[in-house]
Amino acid sequence: MPEQTPIGPVDSSRVPRFAGFATFARLPRLDQVERADVAVVGVPFDAGVSYRPGARFGPAALREASRLLRPYHPELDVSPFAETQVVDAGDIALNPFNIGEAIETLQDEAEALTAGGTRLVTVGGDHTIALPLLRAAAKKHGPVALLHFDAHLDTWDTYFGEPYTHGTPFRRASEEGLLDTEALSHVGTRGPLYGKRDLEEDRRLGFGIVTSGDVMRRGVAETVDALRQRIGGRPLYISVDIDVLDPAHAPGTGTPEAGGMTSRELLEILRGLRDCNLIGADVVELAPAYDHAEITAIAASHVAYDLVSLLSLGKGA
Repeated sequence: MPEQTPIGPVDSSRVPRFAGFATFARLPRLDQVERADVAVVGVPFDAGVSYRPGARFGPAALREASRLLRPYHPELDVSPFAETQVVDAGDIALNPFNIGEAIETLQDEAEALTAGGTRLVTVGGDHTIALPLLRAAAKKHGPVALLHFDAHLDTWDTYFGEPYTHGTPFRRASEEGLLDTEALSHVGTRGPLYGKRDLEEDRRLGFGIVTSGDVMRRGVAETVDALRQRIGGRPLYISVDIDVLDPAHAPGTGTPEAGGMTSRELLEILRGLRDCNLIGADVVELAPAYDHAEITAIAASHVAYDLVSLLSLGKGA
């Protein structure tokens, strides 16, 4: 049977970008295609936040900002929507009053969506959702390499005695054996910590750290080289907390920290990972109530677009 030609986004020369359904990049819905190579799925959940809530509205804001995305990526020389069937899989509804149940539901839904080979770019929501997504990924691929773009470590043990929050997913993932401890790195971290012990415990879990200052001093090319050496050819999961960007580039987030990366640096680093074995990704912590002129939503939509483009380049993974 011949391979189906991918159905692309709505033609913006015929239907204005400000009209029609607000799917990601104006792509078809999952129920409108026979198969999907890559699915963008929203998780409007922020019951795990420790400061400002509002990331539950992130998926809708990112989709709205993505209306302006175009189908050809010149830096990667790829037309992701023509190379692969990319769809919007809608939102996964989680119980906002029970984090444990929400985590189990998301893992089940992620496993169901990826059962036929579809790879996910998940849009949050707060960073709690990374844990069930990593559970689903590890169940399929074994322990995965992880690049975690974030202002914060997110390897703390508990908040108020609770083990499942947006500041603990990678501690739990490490404890559960979901991660390849030879290939883990935070990127863009900065700001005050609770104490030096935070760094010691993070190192014990196997993480390397590339701070936002390291990116500024070393530059993008050297940073990418170091990350690629650490990852190798392992199955790679990328988790992007939009607060990895400086508040000048991403004010619409729950826990902003001064001194962050620029959107240009983040996108260039992602593009430098084009030959890596990417198996899934997420973009989280977009909280549009704190945004200005859609600055954060626009940045997040471009990050999601670059992740989709990277997955389309690795369509045989």
